[in-house]
Amino acid sequence: MATLTAGYAYLRAAGTSLVVALTGPLPHVLHWGADLGALTEADCEALDLTGDGSVLNNALDVPRRFSVWPTEADGWSGTPAHEGHLAGGLTAPRLRLSSAEQTGAESAGGELVMVLADDAAAMDITLTYNLTTSGVLTVRSTLTRRPSGPDAAEAAPYDLAAVTALLPLPRRATEILDFTGKWSRERAPQRRPLAFGTHLRAARRGKSGVDSPYLLTVGVPGFGFRHGEVWGVHVAWSGDQRYLVEQLPEGAGGVHAAVLGGGEQLRPGEVRLAPGESHRTPVCHFAWSDAGLDGLADRFHEHLRARPAHPRAARPLVLNTWEAVYFDHDSDRLLALADRAAQVGVERFVLDDGWFRGRRSDTAGLGDWTVDPDVWPDGLTPVVERVRAHGMQFGLWVEPEMVNLDSRLAREHPDWILGPAAGLGASARNQYALDLSRPEVWNHLLAALDALVGEYAVDFLKWDHNREIAESVHYRAGRTDAPAGHRQVDALYRLLDALRERHPALEVESCASGGGRVDLGILEHTDRVWPSDCNDPVERQVIQRWTGQLLPPELVGTHVGAALSHTTGRLTADSFRLATALFGHAGIEQDLNRCDAAELERLTSWSALYREFRGLLHSGRSVRADLDEPDSPAAPADPTGQTNILHGVVSRDGTHALMCWARLATSAAGQSGRVRLPGLKSRARYRLRVRDDLGLPSFHQTSGPGWLDRALKEWVDLPGAVLATVGLPLPTLNPQQALLLEIRRTE
Repeated sequence: MATLTAGYAYLRAAGTSLVVALTGPLPHVLHWGADLGALTEADCEALDLTGDGSVLNNALDVPRRFSVWPTEADGWSGTPAHEGHLAGGLTAPRLRLSSAEQTGAESAGGELVMVLADDAAAMDITLTYNLTTSGVLTVRSTLTRRPSGPDAAEAAPYDLAAVTALLPLPRRATEILDFTGKWSRERAPQRRPLAFGTHLRAARRGKSGVDSPYLLTVGVPGFGFRHGEVWGVHVAWSGDQRYLVEQLPEGAGGVHAAVLGGGEQLRPGEVRLAPGESHRTPVCHFAWSDAGLDGLADRFHEHLRARPAHPRAARPLVLNTWEAVYFDHDSDRLLALADRAAQVGVERFVLDDGWFRGRRSDTAGLGDWTVDPDVWPDGLTPVVERVRAHGMQFGLWVEPEMVNLDSRLAREHPDWILGPAAGLGASARNQYALDLSRPEVWNHLLAALDALVGEYAVDFLKWDHNREIAESVHYRAGRTDAPAGHRQVDALYRLLDALRERHPALEVESCASGGGRVDLGILEHTDRVWPSDCNDPVERQVIQRWTGQLLPPELVGTHVGAALSHTTGRLTADSFRLATALFGHAGIEQDLNRCDAAELERLTSWSALYREFRGLLHSGRSVRADLDEPDSPAAPADPTGQTNILHGVVSRDGTHALMCWARLATSAAGQSGRVRLPGLKSRARYRLRVRDDLGLPSFHQTSGPGWLDRALKEWVDLPGAVLATVGLPLPTLNPQQALLLEIRRTE
C-alpha cells in the first residue's frame, strides 16, 4: 500500500517500491528497488534499524545517513543536492523538514511532496517524488526564496549554481552503461566498472546532443538485455545536462555504496533568485528493473504510453523529400514524387529544406519563412493540393531557432541573434541561433509559423536544430551579457506549446542534426524524434536498438533510404534496408522517381507489411536477445564489432510477435547455434513462419536449419520450451541481411 505514517512514506507500483524515513533533521531513502510487499510502520522501523548506522574511523561522530537533499551538514563529501550562495557570502545550506504529504492508492504509485527549509538563505525547497504506475520514479524540485524581511541577508539575491537529483545505490551495483556518439552515429553504448570517485557526464551543447549520456544505467556485474538488476536515470531537459554516478570510500551511508543522479547543467549566473522568486528544475526520471535492460526499457515505454498526449492514432507511413531532391526543388519533380509516394502507400508527404526564399544551399535563407516564388510561383498550394488529392497528409521542414546571416531577418534585426556583446563567434553550418528569450523574437517566430501552418493546413512539422549553441548569452544595449541557455530552452518549449494550442491537430518531430535532441523534455512538446541523419541500415540497427532503451518504436522515425547511403557510401540490399526501417515510425527517404518497377513493388509490399504490423509494433513490448558473441551490452561501441542482432516486439498479452534476425558482419564461427527468442513463455506453444514479403535474405550456408524450409512455406508448430529455453537454431546469414519471423501463441 502507499502510506504516510508518522515516521515513514512508502510508495509501490509495478513491482518496485520506495521507502523514505521522515525521521531526523532530513528525510532519507531507506530503499529504492524491488517491491517489499505491504510494509507496516514496524517493518519500516526494522528497515531503518538495519540500515547499518555505524560510525567510521576518521569520520563524523554520528552515523551518516544519505538524505533526500544531501549537503556537507549531513557529513556528505560527495556532490551536494544543490550549490549556490547568497550575494555577500553564505554558501553552506542547512535544511530541515518543514512538511511532508503523500497521496496515492494502494500498489498504484503515488506522490510524496516534502518541503525543506533553509532558514539562513530564506529559501524553501519543494521536493517531489512521483512513482508512476509503470514503476518510473520522477523527481523534481522547486527552490523558492521567501519574500524579504528586515534582515539584509534575506533581501540579497541567491545565485544558484547547480541542483542535482540524487538517489542511493546498493553495493551490488558495480557496472556503468551510458552512451556517447557523433553525427550519424548517435547513442553508441560504452560500459565500464564503477570505481571510486565521480563518473560525471556534462553536456554543454545547448541541447541534449548527439553524444548525450541519454540513460545512465548502473547494474550488477554482467547485466544484459534479459537479465540482471539495473538502476537508471534520464534527465528530461533539452539543454545543457549533467549525469553522474559517485562512489566514496565510505559509501553513501549505511548499506548504500554509491549514488546515481542528474540535472540541468547551469552556467555561472544563469539563475539568480531575488526574494519571492522561484526556480523549477527539469524532471529526472529514475527506474529500476530486475529483468535487465529490456525490463528497464519496458518501464519507460509504458510510462510514455500512459501520457495523455501520447500519439494514439496509427502512425502514418512517411515520405520525406530530403534525400530525394536535397535543395533542388522543382515543382514538376516534386509533384511526380507525390504521385509515386501515393502509389506505394505513403500516408504523409513531408517537404524538406529548400522551399523558402533564397534557399538553394545551406548558406542563406534561414529566418525568412516565406515560400520562394522562383520555385513555387503559386506558393505551396499545387503540391499541397496534389498531396491531399491522394489522401495523404502534408508536412513541412522548418528550423525556426536558427538564422543565416544572408537573410532578410538577420539584415533587419542583427540584434536578434544570440551572442555576446563582443561579437558573434564562428558559425556552424553557416548559421547562428536566434535569441528566443527576447519577446520580439518569440512573437515573430510564432506569427510566422502560425501563418504557414494556417495557410497550408500543415499536418506535421519536421522541426530541426542543426547547430550546437556556443556562447549562449544574450546582450542588451547598455547592459552586460547574461547567460541564456535555460531561458532559450524554456522559450522553445513555450513556442511549441503556443503553436500547438493554435493548431491542436499539428504533429511535430524533434530533429537536431539527426538525433541531437532526443530527450523526454522535448517529447513533452513534440510527437516523435528523428534518431539520426544516417539511414545506412548497418548503422541504424545499432542506433535504433539503443534509442529504444528509452523510447518506444512509435516515437522514433525509421526511414528507408536509397541503396547507396547518403552518409556512409555503403551499398546495401533493399530487403535489409526495409526490414530495418520496419521497427519504428516508418518512412521513406529516397527519390521514388528513380526507382524501377521492381523496387516500387517491394516498397509497396513493405508499406502493406508496415500497416499490417504497426498496431503490434507500436503497442507491444520491445525485446532484444542476449547473444554469446560481441553483440551484447558489453560490446565495444563500434557496430562493425557486432555480427548478429535479434530484436523484436511481443504483444502485451504475449500472443503475437514479430522478430528480426539481422547480420551486420562476418564472424569467426560458421554457425550461430541455438538462440533463445526473447519475450516468449517456455510452457506455451507457438506457431512460427518466415515473412518473405520483402524477399528472402541470402545465406552463408548451403542449407539452413530443418525448421526453416517448412517455415518458408507454412506455419510451423513449436513448443515454447524450444523457442524460449533451449533456443532455436537460426540460419547463418550473409552480412547485411535480415530475416523476419512472425510468431503466434496457440495455447
